[in-house]
Amino acid sequence: MIVGIVGCGAIANIITSYVLEEDSNIQIRFFYDRDLEKAENLASMADGIAVLKVEDMLDKVDLIIEAASPEAVAEIVPTILKAGKNVLIMSVGALMDKGLRSKIEDLASRNNVNVYIPSGAIVGLDGIKAASIGEITSVKLVTRKPPRSLGISTDEKRVLYKGNASEAVKKFPLNINVAATLSIACNMDVEVEIIVDPQVDRNVHEITVKGDFGELKTIAENVRCSLNPKTSVLAAYSAIKLLKSLSENFRVGT
Repeated sequence: MIVGIVGCGAIANIITSYVLEEDSNIQIRFFYDRDLEKAENLASMADGIAVLKVEDMLDKVDLIIEAASPEAVAEIVPTILKAGKNVLIMSVGALMDKGLRSKIEDLASRNNVNVYIPSGAIVGLDGIKAASIGEITSVKLVTRKPPRSLGISTDEKRVLYKGNASEAVKKFPLNINVAATLSIACNMDVEVEIIVDPQVDRNVHEITVKGDFGELKTIAENVRCSLNPKTSVLAAYSAIKLLKSLSENFRVGT
């Protein structure tokens, strides 16, 4: 499987490093970033090619990983799908825009390609997807992050936001992909609380789900990426695992 990457930041670096170290059928060959130097640096590490436009890689890849920004999802993903290529989306918050999500689903269907969304920085998504077959009555996400992860400076713990995921992704677009992934998985605009806490040194996500299946609670305390404290290492790992699963004949999980 020949893979291209759009957005050559922390997640792209983790994914590329892992693939280079593994003996697998995944080859990351093409790299695009608005900052050409970032693309060139990552391409040189992987013995790949930095391209000036996403269109320059479209006829040479099987799948493209979007790891750039919510804006990139709107601007670039439709072009990828129209070219008949599969795409893995990391900036899931963009899909809380119902119009954009509908457009992407339609393009994927009409061009017979797939859109993949990894589980990201949360755990328990398999169980939540299974629970959605029945009736889910409530879903709540409480996210606690150190100030640096939120790009602010404070010595006090405080609630920055309390409301629905659709509004949270607008206010914290680079920090709350978890809320979007959770909302899409259970087909609800989930309840979100975002807390800045100088006493924590990890990105912490607590999820509570209730429904006719019973009740489910999970807590993930994620190590932050050294290159970008807003990103959890687990988010990159989830993308790697999803990529690997595409060629596996024996699969575990929903």
